[in-house]
This record gives sequence, structure tokens and C-alpha cells, in this order.
Amino acid sequence: MKKYENIELKAIFDVSKVLTSSFDLERNLYSVFEILSKELDMRRGSIFLLDKKTEEIRIVAAYGLTEEEINRGKYRIGEGIVGRVIESGLPMFIPDIEKEPQFLNKTGSRPNKKGISFLCVPIKIEDEILGVISADRIYREEQGDVDDDLRVLSIVASLIAQFLKLWETYKIIEDENLILRAQLKDRYNFPNLVGQSTSFQAVLKTVMKVAGTDATVLLFGESGTGKELIAKTIHFQSKRAKGPFVAINCAAIPENLLEAELFGSEKGAFTGAVKRVGKFEQANGGTIFLDEIGELPLSLQPKLLRVLQERIIEPLGSSKAVKVDVRIISATNKDLSEEIKKGNFREDLFWRLNVIPIYIPPLRERKEDIPLLIEYYLKSFCDIYKKTVSIDEEAIKVLISYEWPGNVRELSNTIERLVVMTEGNKIKVHDLPDTVRGVLRVKRGYEGELKLPTEVEELERIRIMNTLPRYNFNIRKTANALGLTERQLNYRIRKYGIIIKKDVNLHDSNN
Repeated sequence: MKKYENIELKAIFDVSKVLTSSFDLERNLYSVFEILSKELDMRRGSIFLLDKKTEEIRIVAAYGLTEEEINRGKYRIGEGIVGRVIESGLPMFIPDIEKEPQFLNKTGSRPNKKGISFLCVPIKIEDEILGVISADRIYREEQGDVDDDLRVLSIVASLIAQFLKLWETYKIIEDENLILRAQLKDRYNFPNLVGQSTSFQAVLKTVMKVAGTDATVLLFGESGTGKELIAKTIHFQSKRAKGPFVAINCAAIPENLLEAELFGSEKGAFTGAVKRVGKFEQANGGTIFLDEIGELPLSLQPKLLRVLQERIIEPLGSSKAVKVDVRIISATNKDLSEEIKKGNFREDLFWRLNVIPIYIPPLRERKEDIPLLIEYYLKSFCDIYKKTVSIDEEAIKVLISYEWPGNVRELSNTIERLVVMTEGNKIKVHDLPDTVRGVLRVKRGYEGELKLPTEVEELERIRIMNTLPRYNFNIRKTANALGLTERQLNYRIRKYGIIIKKDVNLHDSNN
């Protein structure tokens, strides 16, 4: 009998391994019965689950039954042995199913019932009954007894109950992920890329062509033109849409940390290092978006080149190469050909990244798109803030005439601010920011409404107001861009009453 106990322990151990191997419900439960059949000679096993909404008990996995027999295996609570076990929550043993009228044999899988015993155990966790596990048995003395089998089935039922609870949680999360991915796919769809200009339509045409491929893409254009939006659209319209989209800004992370962030690290690779999964591994099966690729340090460029050539990474502190399946989309607002001439960027890396180049034009080069973008953002922010706001035609003309140095991002922020701050239901010219309205006043000045000295001052004031936001209101950088000293710029700011944001460090060179 000790030998049989060892077999039982091995069977239980094998069952636990199967149930923790994956979240494939039917395959795992079928494998449980394969183990019970091979190790313990249990025949025709079934797992029934209770549908709490319909109160129907049906087979979800079976061993030794045909598909037709499985489909017939349906019970109500209290019906047959299976229904009675669900009702009582207690295990049952039928020594000979031929002599038991309560045994209904709905599956029709036992044309010859003679000598077959039937064991049925509830699958429950605490007081919640999820279903039952049942098995046929033909007993021989050397193969244990009823108590042994009921004990084993009870342990297996407990393991299955825990697996089912984990599986239910997994399914909820998986369903939520599918819904979110569907929403993202809808959000990052071509209709949400707004623009009718020839230059922007050319961008969309290229995006449509490359989305269905795995080609490496390089996006270039000024800050705020929507490079990440284009990258996400390519990803969510591709065959990798179910995989992760991982973005990293190469300029935002210090050089000494960027390698570990991109490629991962082993514990102890450097002082304080812990085992870290890098962005490339996180993006496995999906897309990695390398923003500000022009800022990638020269020391890391050979490693990125290797990834592009071989799709292999080597975590920091490890000699083991890791294979990754990722699509690479990068973006820059720099002229990489100039960076190559300066020795800041490898030419071989540039050609690897520049397989499909996509230039995203600044907003000032596609003025005809501004009314469409205004309409799009106005509707979006009205929906978000539960407001009904329209915009005056004169205000639209002013918005079109503005140069938008911050591009689409600046336009989006401006419309959001107008929707939030406008007290009435219509945005008018006087509601627009000073930087935007200044353009209109300069144009009127050229028509003779302002005297020449005043016109010069007005132009100077507007240039300062337009340049400050580009450099995050940093006085040193703004003065340098305008060809002034900091003292001269501060004097003019006071002279023209220009308001500076109070939450920025005006002289910090890192701003």
C-alpha cells in the first residue's frame, strides 16, 4: 500500500504542475485527467462547472468521452449524482452504477455499466461550489480503495478550485485588455489623424502603407508635430497591435542609466543595480518607440545597431544574448545628417533606422488643416469637460494667422485652455492668448494703424512673447535666441509688461 501512496503523491504533484503551467482552461483540465488515468487508473473523468446565471451544470473538460457525449452531459442542480453533489456540497461514491437508479448516464458513454464504480467530488473554495470532478473506477485490491481515491480527488478538486479562481481573474483582465486595445485601435486610427493638406495626406498615405509591415520607421519633424501619435497609429494598425507599445525618450534619461533602461541589467551589474527587464524585452512581440533618437549617446549606438541587425540584446552585466522580436520606430527633431557630420551620430546606424523615413510637416506649413484641428479639439475637450462651446469666425482667422511654434501640441493646449476658461458659449478674439492675438495686431500695424516706432516696439514685443514659450520661459536661452543679453531681455519684459510663468526656473540652463 505504501507503493500506492507514493503513486498518489506523484499524481498530485504532477497535477499541481499542470495547473500552474498556463491559463489554458480546457487543455490543463484535460491534462489533469490524463495524469489521473495513467497514474491511478481512473477512467472516464469529467469536470463539470456550474453556471450561476442559468444554474446549468455542464462538462468543460473530459477524458475518455467523445465530443458528442460531452455535449450531452448537462444537469440541473439536484439532478442525478452530479446535481446532488452540487446541491449538498458533499462527495458521493456509487459502488456499482448499474444498480444505482440516481445514476442517469446522460452522456451515454457507458453502454456496459457492470462493475463500474463512480466517484464524484465537489470543486469548492471555502463555501462557494464551482462544480464537480467525477471519475469511473474498476477496483482491484492492489490499487487502493475508495477512501484513498476520494482523498486524492478532494485534493485535486481543491487545486482545480484555486486554478479556476485565478483563471476567472485572468479572463476578466484579458477581456478588459481586449476592450482597451480595441479602444486604442479606434483612437489611433486614421480618421483621428486630422488633416486635408497635401503634405499631411502624403504622411497618411505612407503610414497606411507601412502599418501592415514590420519595416523600421524614422519619424522626423519639429517638436509638437505628433510623432508619437503617428508611431502609435502605425503600431495599433499593424499585426502587432495585440503586443505591447513601449515608448522611451532617449533625451530624458541620464546616459549612465539609459543602457540599463533600454537593454536591462543583471543584479550587481553596477553599484545598486537590481535585475531589470529593459524596454526592448518589455516590447517583445510588439513595438518600441525611441523618441529623440538623435540624443542617443555614441557609446550606446553600437548596441542599438546590433539590435537592428540581429534582433539580439545583451543586458548590462550579462554575457548572455537575449533574442527579441520587436518593431523599431524612432523619432527625432534634429537633422541627423548634420549630426553625422559633427561626429555625434553613426552613419551606419542612421541608414539602419532610416528604412522608411516619414517627415511630419509643422503646422505653419499646413495652414489649411488648422480649422479641421480646431473643430476636432473643440469637440474633444467639450466632451471631456461637459461644455458646449463654439468659436467665432474672427477668432478662427486669428488662430490660422498665428505661426504655432509649438505646432499641434500648442494648438491642442490652447483649445483646451479656451474651453476651460471661456465664460460664455462662444470663443471670441479677446479670449485668445496674447501671443496669438499679437499676430493680428502686427498685421494691422503694417496697414498703417501704428506709427513706425510703435510698430517696431510691437514687433519686438511679439517676437519676445513668441520665443519665450519655445524655451520654456528660460531667460538665458531666449536671450541667446533673440541676440540679446539677459539684462536687455529682462528690461524689455518689464517694459512691455510680459507675464512670465512663476513655476519655472528662469535661468536654469537645463530648462
